[in-house]
Amino acid sequence: MSDTRKRLTREQRLEQLLEVARQVIAEEGSDALSLGRLAEAAGITKPTVYDHFGTREGLLTALYRDFETRQNLLIDAAMAAGEATLEGKARAIADSYVDCVLAEGREIPGVLAALEGSPELARLKRECQQDFLGKCRTVLGPFAGALSSAGLWGMLGAADALSGAAVAGEIGHEQARGELFEVIVSLVNRS
Repeated sequence: MSDTRKRLTREQRLEQLLEVARQVIAEEGSDALSLGRLAEAAGITKPTVYDHFGTREGLLTALYRDFETRQNLLIDAAMAAGEATLEGKARAIADSYVDCVLAEGREIPGVLAALEGSPELARLKRECQQDFLGKCRTVLGPFAGALSSAGLWGMLGAADALSGAAVAGEIGHEQARGELFEVIVSLVNRS
């Protein structure tokens, strides 16, 4: 998949390895992803892969971090660009959240399943969730009184469930976006 003679910076190599890891998961599933399999697929030596990730858990955690970084960039841009109304901001949040999860396909759920029970992932996931909820509180705050933490967590649960159902093909993409929009508007209107 790569030219082993090409010298990449550490950052470029990391990006390459994450991309190849996503390809392996997409084609073979998360259970097939090991550091050795990644080295083989990337056409590089195992020590290089071990140097970047240390363990399989380190690789999976890096994949999750990469997903969160890309998701945050898209969501932040959508929130900033959304029309300055409740409906505009709710639409931006709903659409971008569902779109980001759909863009990842089945890869991230596989990574999360493989990391189930990992204290590192639990901490990272909680930090990412709290960051997202903080953004939503800031963006939606001007249209509400005080948004309850319970309501925001409920919104996030709905976002995850609807996006997951869309990825699984149980509901349509537009249905997931529309229902999440309604949940967000309802949350703000109740405040």
